[in-house]
Amino acid sequence: MTGQKVIKVFCHEEGAKKGFDEVNDEIFFNARNGNRYANILMPLLGNVGNVMYVIVALVGGALLLSGAGNVSISGMAFSISIVVPFLNMTKQFAGAIGQVSNQVNMVIMGLAGAHRIFALLDEQPETDEGYVTLVNAREKADGTLEEYPERTNVWAWKHPHHDGTVTYTKLQGDVRFFDVDFGYTPEKTVLHNISLYAKPGQKVAFVGSTGAGKTTITNLINRFYDIADGKIRYDGININKIKKADLRHSLGIVLQDTNLFTGTVMENIRYGNLEAADEECIAAAKLAGADDFIRRLPEGYHTMLRGNGANLSQGQRQLLAIARAAVADPPVMILDEATSSIDTHTEAIVQRGMDALMMGRTTFVIAHRLSTVQNADAIMVLDHGRIIERGTHDELIKLKGVYYQLYTGALELD
Repeated sequence: MTGQKVIKVFCHEEGAKKGFDEVNDEIFFNARNGNRYANILMPLLGNVGNVMYVIVALVGGALLLSGAGNVSISGMAFSISIVVPFLNMTKQFAGAIGQVSNQVNMVIMGLAGAHRIFALLDEQPETDEGYVTLVNAREKADGTLEEYPERTNVWAWKHPHHDGTVTYTKLQGDVRFFDVDFGYTPEKTVLHNISLYAKPGQKVAFVGSTGAGKTTITNLINRFYDIADGKIRYDGININKIKKADLRHSLGIVLQDTNLFTGTVMENIRYGNLEAADEECIAAAKLAGADDFIRRLPEGYHTMLRGNGANLSQGQRQLLAIARAAVADPPVMILDEATSSIDTHTEAIVQRGMDALMMGRTTFVIAHRLSTVQNADAIMVLDHGRIIERGTHDELIKLKGVYYQLYTGALELD
């Protein structure tokens, strides 16, 4: 039902009807067989009690008429007083069978549901062997850091050592890759020998065709996947030693596909930092260039969003995602096609906000529009999981290699 426009645009009505008929026929076949078995089984089980009742009555009556009443059973004379209780017990037994027959369908449906639930429960949870945590810190008079219970806007990595000592490393956003290999399956490697560094405050951009490995690199930074070989260090600490929740707390991410939750606009922005005040959320919206359209909504920041923000355009939803990342105020930002769904006019507004957002932060940018990465400190050109060129915009243009061809339009990005 949700793909009607696509079906009509590409004139696939007949094919869609045929596919629907095939699925519908399969459902009809399964439902017919199910009903057939139910219609046979339920009357059969329902009449078992009646048949047993008649058999007991006939056998008991025949025994009485044949003179079996003179026979003693366990010291009791066989008589009608024995036959009647047997008839009652037969009726009770048949009643229990009837109840079971009525519940067979529900039991089978329950087993089908239980199979899906147990399959989900059997999924292996995400493992986390990290022990380095992110804590609030403050600088002492001698310049060293100490943990502080209240928020100080200074973050540090708390690193316990085997000898019982604890060191604190200031969170700065220094990210480095050393000869990293990665594959979604062991049989196929998608990233080969990736080495790069992003110093605190630098902007690193990844460009290349679809499937080159741009998004995969950023997924390794936040440990959505673990590398096969090599090392990734964050402020000099191997990220495998950092607890995943703390690692991800230090990262702000704006993805190409925006997810908004049922709630007000203000609540969706505050999702980036649940402790943020309304003023901070509004400031983040202004920084992202979203404040103007939000105030034109029926109830402004208190407008209720439902259905993943179905009452907003794709560009407006993307602006809210950028504002949500801005209110989190992380030292490292990952922008995966953050302006892909925004028109050229809106992109200029957002780009000014993005430049302000990226100021002083380590930023990884993935973009198809090369105009958004010209001011990057380093541009990495990827092809089939390898970095084939690196440098600033001017350096790569002078090189007249793949980046030059992409920039001048000789190669078209997907």
